[in-house]
Amino acid sequence: MIKVDNLSFSYGSTPCLQNISLELKEGRIYGLLGENGVGKTTLLTLLCGLKKPNQGSIDTDGDNPYKRNPDFLGNQYYLPDEVAPVNAAASDWATDTGKFWPNYSNEKFLQIMGIFEMDAAQKMNQMSAGQLKKTYISFALACSPKYLFLDEPTNGLDIPSKAQFRKAIMSFTPEDSIIVISTHQVKDLENIIDPIIILDKQDVLLNASVEQITDKLYFDYGTELHTESLYSEQVPGGFIQVYPNTEGKDSKLNIEALFNTVHKHKDLIKGIFSHE
Repeated sequence: MIKVDNLSFSYGSTPCLQNISLELKEGRIYGLLGENGVGKTTLLTLLCGLKKPNQGSIDTDGDNPYKRNPDFLGNQYYLPDEVAPVNAAASDWATDTGKFWPNYSNEKFLQIMGIFEMDAAQKMNQMSAGQLKKTYISFALACSPKYLFLDEPTNGLDIPSKAQFRKAIMSFTPEDSIIVISTHQVKDLENIIDPIIILDKQDVLLNASVEQITDKLYFDYGTELHTESLYSEQVPGGFIQVYPNTEGKDSKLNIEALFNTVHKHKDLIKGIFSHE
């Protein structure tokens, strides 16, 4: 488990995160959502130990990420949004770099590259941005880390590649892993992220499973507006709207509508999920 307790971080005199607390449990793929500038990338770099909190703490199964313990580092991987081209064939780079991760499998790397329809013999500095991103994703998954942090992994991927990414994530991650994916492309990942975290600079507005969310909120795709609607948006043929699920009915989560509901009613949503 990763436990974040009253975490604060600032860039000089500019606060970024203030008093953030949350728990991340094993066997989950967390979707980390939030408006631009709320600190999603900063939180990921804090979780993997690239930055030191100004206040508060991060406990990752007894380790402090910022101490950069070699055993801990060998069991985590952070993939930033922007990745660097390398003057080497992907297979050679992966084989050499994989030595730093005890669980790295070159066979797995080649399998995932195959899912992405990538040529592992191609030089990385001759790849397109999307091809380069797929190579790094393949390597991250081939390391089989327990803690995997991905920042906007589907940026730059075409439509078939996004489906391939979902397949790779579901097929090549350990069952006890903790995966956190920061994304604005919620439709790309809607079927694999669960639970969902919605971050604000001074708070975690939501950290709940899809089951918990649809138990408390009803997502209506009808033609008439509901009197208790917390959020509504006109779509072809009617409305998508969100209101309290007072009757315990089943509905299909719409993450974009959820996000807009949470930001429109921050205190109300926190109250609804405060006992989860």
